[in-house]
Amino acid sequence: MSTEYDFQYALENTHVLHEPDRRIDTFGSTQFEFQLVSELMDTVGAVRVREGRITAEKPLILRPDPEQNFGFEGFGAEAEAFGDFLKQHLHKLAILKYGFQFRKTDVQEQIVHESMEEVCGKLKADLRISGNPARAIIQGVDDTWEICLLKFTVEMIEKSSNINIFDFKRRGLLG
Repeated sequence: MSTEYDFQYALENTHVLHEPDRRIDTFGSTQFEFQLVSELMDTVGAVRVREGRITAEKPLILRPDPEQNFGFEGFGAEAEAFGDFLKQHLHKLAILKYGFQFRKTDVQEQIVHESMEEVCGKLKADLRISGNPARAIIQGVDDTWEICLLKFTVEMIEKSSNINIFDFKRRGLLG
């Protein structure tokens, strides 16, 4: 079982060597391919390459319930007035919810007996030849590789959210 230290180590040692050319689509699902490269901890000169897919579901607009009362326990009349103000302006409050589906059945892996630098160089060269706009190359930690992959997905959300909000506003779905 991984510890908080393991998670922190994975987050600090995850590097996206190549990110997809595209972002998460606003009005449909988006599929990304990944190649995650990690050094084996118990074998010198061996690198594991995992390949698979991540599907990002289309972002959803979530709005607060206008019938919901706000509880301001221990606060005075100003807080209640602020609650009334919030209710009047709830239509302006919205957040986007992103959903990812990670299917381990899509993951394939292989062990390559070369240096990390050589393997990463070959993967980048292959990507330049194929021109695949949906592929990411990620360098991470072997034992906690899934955390490395999740860090990549969070970064994709961060880079996509402004575009998605713009698209929703353009279509009149956000105020």
